[in-house]
Order: sequence, then structure tokens, then C-alpha cells
Amino acid sequence: MIRIEQVRKRFGRTPVLDGIDLVIDRGDRIALVGSNGAGKTTLIRCLLGEYLHEGRITIHGLEPRSHRTEILKRVGFVPQISPPLKMPVGQLVEFAAGVCDSDPSRMEAVATRLGLDVVALARQPFNRLSGGMKQKLLISIALGRDCDLLVLDEPAANLDPEARHVFFDLLAERQEDAAMLISSHRLDEVAALVNRVIELDRGRVVLDDHVADQVDIDSRLRVEVVLARPEEAFARSLREWGFASEDGRTWRGLVAGPDRLRFLGVLSRYAGLLESVRMEVMEADEALEETA
Repeated sequence: MIRIEQVRKRFGRTPVLDGIDLVIDRGDRIALVGSNGAGKTTLIRCLLGEYLHEGRITIHGLEPRSHRTEILKRVGFVPQISPPLKMPVGQLVEFAAGVCDSDPSRMEAVATRLGLDVVALARQPFNRLSGGMKQKLLISIALGRDCDLLVLDEPAANLDPEARHVFFDLLAERQEDAAMLISSHRLDEVAALVNRVIELDRGRVVLDDHVADQVDIDSRLRVEVVLARPEEAFARSLREWGFASEDGRTWRGLVAGPDRLRFLGVLSRYAGLLESVRMEVMEADEALEETA
């Protein structure tokens, strides 16, 4: 599906990509990890046909740089930094749908699932939206159409926990039909979403390994956290995750399976307050009832 052969890229005299060789197939869900400056974003820009480079990249036999229109119709891209667009939301959705020959109502339907009312925001300039709203709209544009490759650069960084649940559900619906390249500087943020890890360091591939699927992308965990004593700072953190408590000590809520490491990271900040933590994977029909 995607072949990357001896790709090199320099900015001035500085090498950023240094002989990248990769093959990516349908069904691959790849965590592209590495420190800042490792070459992740540059590789993504080359895949999208934005940069000239040495070597060769093909997607279904087409080179992104010389067949950019055809490639962009088949690639859904969510950037880490939202573009500074002044275009109204409604116009942006119409434009994006036109570029990829898609139905704008599909993008609007994805936005609705994420908790964003595109119709109500139709005249609002994109650059006036909050960070979370921008992210939801960009995800809706990427996932609200048919594509073979999803390129996601820190895609859930600005999403609230409920929107993250929905986002993971949306990815689960695509996992058999598309390849996914999820860029992050932290593996623990995306580990549960992927079945392959590629690490870049100074423009080179230093790790390319398949990993076992330990949890389903669309799984839910029923969680109970018991504190030794009430603590308002911790309470605020748990409320942000949609948790509730009657006495300030026992908190209950749902956590998306892929978010379990991220949630445990939050708990670790308050380790001295924890009396017990219980996580239980919900059955599929239970999860559906909870989200209905």
C-alpha cells in the first residue's frame, strides 16, 4: 500500500531524514514515536507531498508529490497544530468535502458524535473556535469520508474524555479498512491504539516492531477510585474525566480502554491519597447501553 524507499530530507545542511525504508499495509495501526526533532513531522509532510525529498514514496503506486490531488482524496490528515484559517466552519466543511468528493453531511455526522454542532457554528470563523472544537472539526473532516490512510499527529491532545471515547470508537470502525499512522512524542499516549511501533531518532528508524493488541480500541473500563480522604484538587481532575462521587472519597466513572495508561498517569500524581483502584472491562452490550 505505502512504500518508503531510502527517503532523505535536508533543511540547509542539516539532515532531518536519513535513509528511511518502510512498508505500510492496510490494517497497520502505527505509533510513530520519537523525541522532538526526530523527523516525525517531516516524514508526514513528505507522505502528504508537501516536501521535496530524495528517495521514493508511493501510495498505491502513486507518488504524493506528483499526484497530490489524487493522494489527498485518499488520505485523512489531522495536524497537531490547527491551521490559522479564517474560513467559516460551514464553508470549510463544504470545501473539504469538495476536495475529496465526499458528502459534507458525513463530516457533520462525525462532528455530532464528537459533540460539535457544525450547523450552529456554520458562520463562526474556524480560527475563533476553542482548541478542542478545532480538533473535533479537523477529526470530523478526516474521518467523515472514505480514505485508505489516516495520518494523525497528536490527534486527541485537546479532546475531553467523552470525545476521546467517541474518537476511539471512530478509529475502531476504520481499523480493518485503512492504515493508520499516529504520531506522538509519548508512546504511552498511543500504545493501546496501535499494533506496530516505529521509532525515529535523528532521522533514522531505530525500532520497527509489531505489538500484540491487548485491548480493543472501542473498549470501556468501569472504574472505581477510593481515596483515603477527600481532596479538592484530585476531585477536579476526576470530574474532568466525567467521574462522580456522593461523599468525596469514592469516585466512579468510565475510561476508554486506550486511555487507561493516561488515566493511571493522572492517578499516580496523587498516589499518597489512593486507598484502592478497581478497573473492570465492560461487556460490549453494557458499553452500548452506557453510551446510548
